[in-house]
Amino acid sequence: MTNASKHRLQGPIVRIRRGVAIYKTYASPYYYARILEVKTRRYKVRSTKETTRLQARVVAEELALELNRADAPATREYSFKYYAQRLIVKGQGLIERRERNKNYIRTIKLFLDNDDWGLVRHFGSRDVRELTTRDWQLFMEGLSSKRADLSASTRNMLMATFRNVLKVARDDGLIDVVPGTPRTRQKDNPRPFFRFAPLVPDERDEYQRLLEGARALAKQGAKVRGLPITGELYDLLIFTVHSFVRPTTTELYALKHNDITIESHPHRLLVTIRNGKTGFRVANTMPGAVSVFNRIKERYPAAGGDDYLFLPDYENRETAARIFQRQFNLLLEETGLKHDAVTNAERSVYSLRHTAICMRLVLSHGKVNIFTLAKNAGTSVEQIERFYARNLPLSRELARNLQSFGS
Repeated sequence: MTNASKHRLQGPIVRIRRGVAIYKTYASPYYYARILEVKTRRYKVRSTKETTRLQARVVAEELALELNRADAPATREYSFKYYAQRLIVKGQGLIERRERNKNYIRTIKLFLDNDDWGLVRHFGSRDVRELTTRDWQLFMEGLSSKRADLSASTRNMLMATFRNVLKVARDDGLIDVVPGTPRTRQKDNPRPFFRFAPLVPDERDEYQRLLEGARALAKQGAKVRGLPITGELYDLLIFTVHSFVRPTTTELYALKHNDITIESHPHRLLVTIRNGKTGFRVANTMPGAVSVFNRIKERYPAAGGDDYLFLPDYENRETAARIFQRQFNLLLEETGLKHDAVTNAERSVYSLRHTAICMRLVLSHGKVNIFTLAKNAGTSVEQIERFYARNLPLSRELARNLQSFGS
């Protein structure tokens, strides 16, 4: 004969009201409350910790109110925090497939976990199915009063991260539509770059002055923190401007000989960016980068395919980047080019990339395909139009086109 289960009912189920009932089993001396959770349309069972029916009814009502109150914490699998973690896992997969730079996760975590204004701190226990545009607006209003110093770009990154979390919930079929999140208007500051002819007269060509200054410092044997400035700085300037790569540890300073291929028709380098800001890409350079690469091979004749292009003796690429940044800062001081009077901003090595993009827009006389330029530089057409194209004067060819009366 089969033994009776200790979990069988001990007496009838007592219905208190719709969605709330109590019952006992032989497994426990306490009454259990069975409560319908309105959000999920599922029943939850909780112990009342009471042995009498009268007290169990009171506790069951309290549990029902607690479970279904408007601000009750969401069940884990429906919470914002749960889907924030899902977003991080999804981002790690993108990085492994080289569709995103490793900084992608670092940025997401910053906006999710910041102790002061992080999204998880505010929305973590909220049910993603109930979040609305009004919830976002209330969050932003509170943030504005508490942290008025946060820039528009930071606010927009918060918005993008919030939306990305909810997109994961949408892709899981939990919600149908991501709530609207109005974008914060931000002022686009023109990027500081080195002006060049014919944008300015030859005697005011800042890019040429920069190159001449780099040659002079190398000839003088100038040192920064005991390290001499050599022709390598000069080559780095030209290579960055002619290749459009970002002067970062994941792009320029990560390049190895295996990442470079010389091509003809037209004469150029194919530069493989393996883990750039926007992921994997192969960039075409201008012809000037080929001469630089040949000089690098002469400078390091024993270099193998896995050796870095610039400062290969420094395995730590952060160190290599800092060395060039310090040398570049000295160069800016010596040439008087640190401050960009037009944009009222300080220049850095990154200004070389801005110069590269501006050169293509100007020196092509308006004929360069902006989509091709954006793809090659690992950016977007919108970024080029916002930060570069609209701040440059019209070329003579575009001016003639503007004044034309047709054929």
